Amino acid sequence: MTHSPLPDAVALVAAVLLVIGGLAALLGACGMLRFRDFYERMHPATLGATLGAGCILLSSMLVSTAVLGRPVIHELVIVVFLVVTAPVSAITLMRAARSRTRTPPADGGS
Repeated sequence: MTHSPLPDAVALVAAVLLVIGGLAALLGACGMLRFRDFYERMHPATLGATLGAGCILLSSMLVSTAVLGRPVIHELVIVVFLVVTAPVSAITLMRAARSRTRTPPADGGS
């Protein structure tokens, strides 16, 4: 049996974060299948992508820090980018869907 370069506590926390991230992504995918219309499907997709990827990136950051012996924070840039862009893209997609399904007034007025 070979010795792992990671301390047991780091490996355990990283494994838990990976499992949580995978479950969040799986729940987001199941929510996409379960809900009926586009608006209901937006929430689990955004939540699954943001929380799942965030946990996986935090696990990567933790393992990289332990292996290299110095703080590795490159993944934080990706997490911040996801947290900022996922809600904005969801809102933009919902507005586009709402404008496509809007019917014009019957009297031709405003």
